[in-house]
Amino acid sequence: MVTVEYDAVAYHALPKGLINSRHRFKYVLVFLFLAVSVFFFLLRDIVTLEGLSCHTAWLFFPPRNSSCTAYTQKTPQPSQHPVPTFCSHRGPGPTPDEALEDRRLLDAIAWPQPPAGPVPVPLNQTSDPAHSLFAILPSRGRRAWRVGDQLEALVQMKDFQGRSKRHGGDFLVARLHSPALGAGVAGRVVDHLDGSYSALFPLPWAGPATVTVTMVHSSEAVAVLRRLRERWPNRIFFHSLYRVGNLSETTACLPCLPPDYPQRPLCNHTDPHTGEPWYCYKPERLGCDARVNHAMGGYQKPLYSKQEALLFRRSGAVRLLFSFVTYNSGAFILVSLITRSGVNLKVVLHASGPDSIDVLPQKIDGQRLENSSTRAELVEYTPAGYYYQSYWKPVGGTPARRFETPSSITLCLTGKVINMYGDSTMRQWFEYLSAFIPEFNLHRSKMVGPLMAVDSKHNILMKYRCHGPPIRIRPVVVSELRYVANELDGLAGGPDTVVLFSVWAHFTSFPVEVYIRRMRHIRRATVRLLARGPGTLVVIRSANFVAMDQTTSTHSSDWFSLQMDGVLRAMFQGLAVVLVDAWEMTLAHHSAHNIHPPPPVIKNMVDLVLAHVCPDETDKKS
Repeated sequence: MVTVEYDAVAYHALPKGLINSRHRFKYVLVFLFLAVSVFFFLLRDIVTLEGLSCHTAWLFFPPRNSSCTAYTQKTPQPSQHPVPTFCSHRGPGPTPDEALEDRRLLDAIAWPQPPAGPVPVPLNQTSDPAHSLFAILPSRGRRAWRVGDQLEALVQMKDFQGRSKRHGGDFLVARLHSPALGAGVAGRVVDHLDGSYSALFPLPWAGPATVTVTMVHSSEAVAVLRRLRERWPNRIFFHSLYRVGNLSETTACLPCLPPDYPQRPLCNHTDPHTGEPWYCYKPERLGCDARVNHAMGGYQKPLYSKQEALLFRRSGAVRLLFSFVTYNSGAFILVSLITRSGVNLKVVLHASGPDSIDVLPQKIDGQRLENSSTRAELVEYTPAGYYYQSYWKPVGGTPARRFETPSSITLCLTGKVINMYGDSTMRQWFEYLSAFIPEFNLHRSKMVGPLMAVDSKHNILMKYRCHGPPIRIRPVVVSELRYVANELDGLAGGPDTVVLFSVWAHFTSFPVEVYIRRMRHIRRATVRLLARGPGTLVVIRSANFVAMDQTTSTHSSDWFSLQMDGVLRAMFQGLAVVLVDAWEMTLAHHSAHNIHPPPPVIKNMVDLVLAHVCPDETDKKS
C-alpha cells in the first residue's frame, strides 16, 4: 500500500460478481492505468510534492544511497539593512523628531528575520504545527497550582521533517481557558530565537484550566508578509467617480504614489489640514475637482509564487491510499483520500503531555506566588483582563460593571454626547448601543454612515462616522469622508463628551509608516482636545483577531494587525486615554476569530466603556 497526500475523499470498489478469472487481468490493467494516471496528476500538484515525507519520496525516487539526508539550517544572522519601503508621496517628509520616533517605533515592533538560505524556503524546511509540541512546565517542588501563580508552557517548533527549528520568528499565540467556567485569559508568548518559545499565563481563577497554543504563521510566512507589506503597498486599490453633468469617469486611487508616476498625471487629493496623502489617476476629460465619491476597487494578485502560497494553507494535506487485494472470487480495489485538518495557518499545536491543570484557591497566609519559569528573563506577565463566567474582568484600573438592562445603560449615558469614529469594528459598538438609544434616520447607508441616535428624554446624542481613506467601503460621497483628526479638532470637549475611535482594519496592507503618520495626526488632535476640554473621555479600541485564509492573509493577516497594535499602544502611552484591549478580549474568548467579534464579546467591550463613562454611579436607580 502506498500513501500520498492530497485533497479529496473517494471510495471505489468493484463487486465480486463482476470479476471472474477471465476479466481479472483486464481490471488489473485498468487499475494500474488509473493508479499511474492519478500519481502523475499528483506530481503536478506542488502541494503534494512539498508535502511528501522523506520516506514516501524514497519509495518513488530511490536515492543513490539508502539514507535520507537532512537539511541543516544556517545560524540566524541579524538583518544589517532594513527592507526598503515603497510608499512615497508629494508632501514634506518627516521632521527630525518625527523621523526619530518612526525609528523607535519600528525598532520596538521589529520581528526576527529568518536565517540566510534559499528563497523561497522549501516547504519541508518550514515550521509544521503537526510536528511541533508544547509542554506545561511543573511548578517548583511540584506543589499544587494556586490562583495568582504564573504558569509556563515551553514550545518547541519543528519542520515538516520533524527536525527542531533553530531560529525564531514564528507567530504564535496562546490562551488558557476553562469552558466549564466560561473562563479564558490571553497568554504572552516569548520568542527565545532558537526555535523554542515560552507561553506565560497568569492563573486568575480556581478550577480546571487548559492551555492552547496556536501557530498563526510560520517564520517563513511572516517573511513573505513583510515583503508584501513593504514592497507592494498598493496591492489594494480604490476607485473614485468623477462627474460633470452627463460626463463621468472612474479612475483608480492610491495612498502611495504609483510606480508609473509621473508618466501618468495624478489628481492630488491630499488633506490640506493633516497632510494625509491621497492620489487618483486624473480623468482624461474631467478636472480633479469633479471627484464625487470614494469606493473599494479591488486586490492585485497573485502577489506570491505557488511555492510561497503553500505557507498559507488551512485546508489539510490529505492522504491518498491505494490498496489492491486479490481474493479467490475476484479482485477488490480501494482508493481512499482522507482529509486532514489545517496545515500551517492558524493551527493548534499538540501537547507532549497533559495540556490541563487544576488550580486551587489562593492561600491567605502570604505564601509567595509561584512562577514555573526556569528562565530568569521571564518576568511576571499581567494581562489586561480575563473572562470568568463569560464576563470580562479587567486587571487593575476601573472595576468592571454589568449593564444588563436598558435603564442602566441610559442612566449611565444621560447628558452625554458620544462621538464614534473609525471602521466597522467601531460601528459594532454603535449598533449595540442603538438598541437602547433610538436611532435617528439620516437616510444614509448603515454600512457607510454617518449614523446618529438620539434620546431626548435622557439628553443623549450618539454619532458614528467612518474614518478617511484608505477605507475599503462601498461608494461614499467625498463630503462624508473625513479624517478623524479633523473631526476631533471640531469638538469642544468637556466632562459630557465621550470620544471613541478604532482605526486599524483598513491599514493592514500598507507599510507601518502609513499607520504611524495617521496615528500621529490623531494623537496630536487628541492632545489638543484634552487641553481645551478637560474631562473629555477618550477611548481607543485596539485591533482584534480575524478569520484568515490564503487570500485574506496577504492583506488582513493578524501579523499585520499585531504590528500596528504595538505602534498604537506605544504612541498613546502616557496620555489620559482608555484602551479597550480588543486583542486580548478576542484571543481569550472561545469564539472563532472574526473581524467582527460576536455579540458576547461586543457586550463586554461596551460594558467596559460604560464603566469608564460612569464609574461612580453603581448605586443609582432609574
